[in-house]
Amino acid sequence: MRGLPLPFTLARMTPILLVAVAFLAGAAFAWGRSTALAAAGGDARLLHSRPGYYGAFAALWCALPALAIAVGWLAVEGRVFDALALRSAPAAVLDLPDERIDRFVSDVRQLASGGAVFGTPTPEVEATAKALRSSERTAHGAVAVAALAVALAGLAAARARIGPAFRARAAVERIAMRALWASSTVAILVTIGIVLSLVFEAARFFAKVPATEFLFGVHWSPQTALRADQIGSSGAFGAVPVFWGTLLITAIAMSVAVPIGLMAAVYLSEYAAPRTRAVVKPLLEILAGVPTVVYGFFAALTVGPALRAVGEALGMRVASESALAAGLVMGVMIIPFVSSLSDDVINAVPRSLREGSYGLGATQAETIRQVVLPAALPGIVASVLLAVSRAIGETMIVVMAAGLAANLAWNPLEAVTTVTVQIVTLLVGDQEFDSAKTLAAFALGLVLFLVTLSLNVVALAVVRRYREQYD
Repeated sequence: MRGLPLPFTLARMTPILLVAVAFLAGAAFAWGRSTALAAAGGDARLLHSRPGYYGAFAALWCALPALAIAVGWLAVEGRVFDALALRSAPAAVLDLPDERIDRFVSDVRQLASGGAVFGTPTPEVEATAKALRSSERTAHGAVAVAALAVALAGLAAARARIGPAFRARAAVERIAMRALWASSTVAILVTIGIVLSLVFEAARFFAKVPATEFLFGVHWSPQTALRADQIGSSGAFGAVPVFWGTLLITAIAMSVAVPIGLMAAVYLSEYAAPRTRAVVKPLLEILAGVPTVVYGFFAALTVGPALRAVGEALGMRVASESALAAGLVMGVMIIPFVSSLSDDVINAVPRSLREGSYGLGATQAETIRQVVLPAALPGIVASVLLAVSRAIGETMIVVMAAGLAANLAWNPLEAVTTVTVQIVTLLVGDQEFDSAKTLAAFALGLVLFLVTLSLNVVALAVVRRYREQYD
């Protein structure tokens, strides 16, 4: 394995460029502020806005255009260099099959960026990588010069507008509002892109496999063959066992997390002394910081064998990997999500509601049960919904403690699998991307998305109903 060093890669250029832009923005802030004060004769009272707004206006006009140049280049950089690699490649390479050309371009890009390729690179790869390195240096230098030039131009434009009567505060706030609008738009567009990608790929899957078979079939064996003459080339895509496994493990986890988490929240907010609360709550929240793979090891090496030993003592057959083991450990992992959020919501209930209940003669337990918890119900529902989403999306614990077998089993002592585990399994391997096996992952993701969306709609309905009652 060998590699050629690249003196000026994009990985090095981007931090340097960002530091240079940040330095210019800081200098522009100080310059804009001092320029505004100088225009007012040193008396800030003669300025329309506070001096800091003039500095912020100059800094934004300096930094934003340069950042736009850098981000735009990052968006097209990969395609540009791939095209340059193919343009510099020998003519014989262009006659190769598409997969060989892709491999050639990948090796050239890896070698040109200072990385290493598997084996000894061919002379064609080395020659093309050398040409690409020169093109990259030129392109990166041009981008850096363009970004800095645009930053200076923006600074000059800002300087032309700065004066005592200039409404700098309104201008800065307009830029901030547009930035917030752009951020919201990006979030919306990303969500739409995710949904459309799921819908389009799931539609390709349902063109190969009937939707009725997928949604109501009870046999899940998506191991399709690469060639039509191989055994099992058709596969079985009945996803009911996968959905059932997800529901079973989630139900077990929630039966552990919700009662314990809610009771812990009630104790911490209503009964615990301040010193006890200051110690217990951080200790409880430590569970949320434990990596899921640690929970998976705990479930596979401790909880699973313990359940099997107890089952054998009672004359029951317990699988080495079971839904009960995964659900119990997942419930322990989710307890902090329920307890912490519920505790914050319960503490937010107005004190006047408690005092009114005590004034009517209710005990503390009756006040908690009939006043505090109903008033905090919207927040509690939100915490439970977050816990359900966390349980549905968990993968590592299920892989290590529940297995990969898609069994339509009502017995929690048997092995099952979940939607997320199957998505990971389907996307691993050498299967073609347009095969039914791979596209089944998008169909599972679409169904999971719709289920989660339905849970959110139900939760919002509950929150709206009780919020109108207690606000």
